[in-house]
Amino acid sequence: MGKEKNPRRVAENEAMAKTRMLRTSPQKLNLVAAMIRGKKVEKALTDLTFSNKRIAQDVKKCLQSAIANAENNHNLDVDELIVAEAWVGKNLVMKRGRPRARGRFGALKKPFSEITIKVRQVEEQA
Repeated sequence: MGKEKNPRRVAENEAMAKTRMLRTSPQKLNLVAAMIRGKKVEKALTDLTFSNKRIAQDVKKCLQSAIANAENNHNLDVDELIVAEAWVGKNLVMKRGRPRARGRFGALKKPFSEITIKVRQVEEQA
């Protein structure tokens, strides 16, 4: 008498994680996302650890969450995971301001963004 189980949004050999409300612009976040697309997860984690970008640590947390989802929820092998997709979206924009000369008002926009990372298990070729 319960509800039906929700169908999976990803394939059987995939897992994903999403982080919302990251305090950076989508353009800057996409530079970090492009850095890890298509790489093995160990290499991607290493690249994010030693990146100079401030937001790379938040992207690393999202990637670690996707890896944990793959291992614990979907029983995938961590050693065979690659970052299949990493896409970035806009979130809200805080509007702030600063008084300027002659009674004017300078608008400051403080954008937020979100990132979704999908990892996929691929069998290594011998």
